[in-house]
Amino acid sequence: MAAHNYIAISELHPNFSHPNVAGILIGKTDVRSFPDRKNPEKERFTFGFTIRDSPDFFINVTAWGNDGFINGLASSFSIGDCVTIENPLVSNKDPDKGDKFCPTTPSPYRLLVTEAHSQVHLCADTTTIDRLLPLIHLPVKDSRDFYSLGDIVANGQQLDGTVINVLAAVKQIGDAKQFTTSDGRRGQRLEVKLFDDSVSSFPLVCWDRETILLMQTLVPRETVLFIAEAKMSFDSFRSSMVATVNSKSIITVNPDTREASLLFSYAKEVSEFGVLDQDEASEDLPVESITDVYTVSQLKEKAKEHPEAFFGITYCFISKFDLDSSVSKVIKTRCSKCRFQVIEDIQMCTNQLCPGKDQALSASTDFDLLVDFTDHTGTMQVCSLRGPVAEKTLGCTTDEFTRLTDDQRTALKWRLLLERCKIYVKIVPSTKMKSGIRGAILSCSLADPGEVKQHMSALLQHV
Repeated sequence: MAAHNYIAISELHPNFSHPNVAGILIGKTDVRSFPDRKNPEKERFTFGFTIRDSPDFFINVTAWGNDGFINGLASSFSIGDCVTIENPLVSNKDPDKGDKFCPTTPSPYRLLVTEAHSQVHLCADTTTIDRLLPLIHLPVKDSRDFYSLGDIVANGQQLDGTVINVLAAVKQIGDAKQFTTSDGRRGQRLEVKLFDDSVSSFPLVCWDRETILLMQTLVPRETVLFIAEAKMSFDSFRSSMVATVNSKSIITVNPDTREASLLFSYAKEVSEFGVLDQDEASEDLPVESITDVYTVSQLKEKAKEHPEAFFGITYCFISKFDLDSSVSKVIKTRCSKCRFQVIEDIQMCTNQLCPGKDQALSASTDFDLLVDFTDHTGTMQVCSLRGPVAEKTLGCTTDEFTRLTDDQRTALKWRLLLERCKIYVKIVPSTKMKSGIRGAILSCSLADPGEVKQHMSALLQHV
């Protein structure tokens, strides 16, 4: 079919007979079934999708039919595919009925696809595909019309039940959990953790299979999302706000906007600094609930088989602990906005990508140490020991530390260096590290010899 035979979405009208429309899929819902009103023993099947053919116009499409037609059609294309629709019915939107559950569109119409009258194919015309593909990266709302995660947290329960736009980066993608409802229907749930320059972790919940499949293709820490019409709710169990993708939501992956580009640069930067791993420590398991004991080689082995962060206890010697090097290597001041290391005298962040670079410097000064620990099976290198955990381990604050003499710092170092310690550690996969993993120490103290003996003999029995 020649490209010029397509009718633009902006020109569609119910009076047209046999229209042909081409567009890129920017949203899609799961297949659902309902009892047929004319024949209650039978079920009718339906699903919806949204196509776009220009920066300003997109339209909702609803397909109805029997099980075979609808499930076959739904499995033939996905979000991001370019499709052609032959002979859909063009009808007025009905905001009081089905359209209130669909994405908000600029078109006053919607398209109806049925087996008897219409056909949907993957687009084969390369000129049309080349024209449509860039549209997938344009948000369906004004690119400046969004809440930051900080705005959502600040507004809290006032936003409960509202539908808003969100711009955020992907921090972590959980596992899809399958379940069966009380009436026997099967469902699934996936939780994604988002972050931006104001909040280090925020939950986004997805229930639709289509959305879950899209989320599972994303690269954490390298993906920015513009989520149009996300539902906000207050989760009393967590005592915090949660965003949910629903049938009205349209997700734009890595939007082609200035705001998204700044956030993408920020996400890349904090990821390289390992700041996100450190931030996670504050929201992690309380150390008293960590019970699994590992040797260093077991930690490394598990990290290879386990692509997500995990926690453990290890009884090791601190083998590298540069506490008596220059104070600037032990204590660092970082910008609160982007975690870039700053020099306080300058009173501004020198990171050109910092979201707060034109504002007065807001910074925090903390211990920022890299530690190696070793046992009879190997060495875990460059593990971070930072902030309050480092203060507790050393038994002094950053201010007290700066007042110590060189001899006192050396004495403090030898209190732990080459001593057997009980270390609670979080292990995180990291492409930036040569070893492929990064360790963050959550607690470190001198080990009780009796406890060490008991655990070491237990570990040796398992070898």
